[in-house]
Amino acid sequence: MTKPELLTIHPLTPDDFPSVCELFRHTITDAFEQEGLASLQDDIQNEIDNKQQMAASALNLKNSGLFFLVAKLDGRVAGTISFGPCGENIRSCTGHQLDDVGELGSLYILPSCQGQGIGSALIKEMLDDLRSRGIEEFCLDSGYKRAQQRWLRKFGEPYTVVKDYWGPDSVHMVWLCKTTTLTTTC
Repeated sequence: MTKPELLTIHPLTPDDFPSVCELFRHTITDAFEQEGLASLQDDIQNEIDNKQQMAASALNLKNSGLFFLVAKLDGRVAGTISFGPCGENIRSCTGHQLDDVGELGSLYILPSCQGQGIGSALIKEMLDDLRSRGIEEFCLDSGYKRAQQRWLRKFGEPYTVVKDYWGPDSVHMVWLCKTTTLTTTC
């Protein structure tokens, strides 16, 4: 019988940063491949660079307004989630209606660790943190079809759907969620 792996979740630390950067490289590349977009190498690299810059900013809490949590399985970085100011995709998709709402983002789980409840545990931990800070709502977005299916199950119908956002037959979805109405079990 295999010993169950120990899941821990904590705020991002400088020691975690190199592993988090590698996690972004691996998971974002995989997400684009799974979506049939592996040929978009510049977009992949831009997304990786953006997430790595966000994580670096989060380490300077006084200036960034970003907060990252890291999930580890047996001490190895397996996932991330962030909360911070609303991003440009959400701003443009909503006609700036949600500019003052914070964004839940950067939820990436290593492909080998997906389906084990790590994403749900990160969401629960972040919701608990948001509630403790008196934050009553957040938004999130996704252009990844696989992620959209998960968010539809967890968060219901999106606030808005933008057709052909990333090209023909692609949609980008934005959700507006109340922390008070979501269960902590997600």
